[in-house]
Amino acid sequence: MNVVADTNIFLAVALNEPKKEWIVGVTSGYDAISPQILPYEIGNALTAMVKRGRILKEDVLLIYEITQEIPVNLIAVDIKSALEIATQFNIYAYDAYFLQSALSMNCPLITLDNKMKEVATSLNIKILE
Repeated sequence: MNVVADTNIFLAVALNEPKKEWIVGVTSGYDAISPQILPYEIGNALTAMVKRGRILKEDVLLIYEITQEIPVNLIAVDIKSALEIATQFNIYAYDAYFLQSALSMNCPLITLDNKMKEVATSLNIKILE
């Protein structure tokens, strides 16, 4: 069975954050899928973390490589449908790409983003918890 995994899931695992064990446990038996923009989102998040002082610039490439070791199937996104979701719920298109993926693949979503969980619930997307 598939699960759409948000960018923050990959980062939490790669950074060994406290939620890592929970993420690994709850996704056991699932195949991760994400929109094709995932590597770009990871790169953007890593540079933002450097700017905020959460990680060192020397660690960016290593952390990126760790995220790339996590098995995931990258899928195309229906941009028009995602933009409809983004404008309907006043969220970023990047978040809507993950939600649209869960809808189109008819599978649950895993995210650490409470706003995304709220929108997913409104769209009747199952949240892996």
